[in-house]
Amino acid sequence: MLHRSARRPQFFYTTAPLPCPYLAGRMERKIVTELTGPDAEPLHDRLSRAGFRRSHNIAYSPVCHGCQACIPIRIDAAAFAPDRTQRRVLRANEGLEGRSTPARATAEQFALFQRYQRARHQDGDMAAMGFYDYRAMVEDTPISSGVVEFRDASGALLACCLTDWLSDGLSAVYSFYEPELEKRSFGTFVVLWLVGRAVELGLPYVYLGYWVPQSRKMAYKSRFRPSEILSGGAWRRLEEADIALGAPAAGEREAGAAARLTPLGG
Repeated sequence: MLHRSARRPQFFYTTAPLPCPYLAGRMERKIVTELTGPDAEPLHDRLSRAGFRRSHNIAYSPVCHGCQACIPIRIDAAAFAPDRTQRRVLRANEGLEGRSTPARATAEQFALFQRYQRARHQDGDMAAMGFYDYRAMVEDTPISSGVVEFRDASGALLACCLTDWLSDGLSAVYSFYEPELEKRSFGTFVVLWLVGRAVELGLPYVYLGYWVPQSRKMAYKSRFRPSEILSGGAWRRLEEADIALGAPAAGEREAGAAARLTPLGG
């Protein structure tokens, strides 16, 4: 007798072209799929290793025609060693304590989120988000997520990072911080904290999303070394030559996308 699997197929869709949020004059397209049901966690794990990111209950990856600017990047947590600048950031924030909290939005977090958006991304879509939009960003998750809160000795909330827990690492989904204290480099400190936490948990990687060398606000991700980038469907060590070139070889994004999707139909 022929037995058919009850597992439903995983559907992937391509979005319509929209203006790229990172590089002016370019258009962005994404391949997206829904994360739902009892298989959401293992599927998210597999997709994260394939270069996808999560937003709410959607996993996505850029598939932009003729562009390979967005490069998935992750930090090798066990081998990581902070450079001189990063050690200075750690010293400047010695009194800042990070604490993992459940994926629950609070008014305190949202007030900090609003200050950050108005100061750093006033013209962006997220600057117009209300509390219910923020709550959806934090709480609409089918997988293991939480908000890491960073407070000073007085208990003041100075930074937050929405974080996903994967079987092989931590994934920094979105971070924001007190804009008036920009000189303390909270963005860098948050990543350094996640690396330390991953080591404590015995997890090999911290996923940073997409490294976009041509984008000033995304180029910083290559400063955390050693790191790995996903190129041609395989993770490999990020080298100085890669930073100089700024992108995989022509055609690798398309080839990599096809290679990433192939195992997911099984």
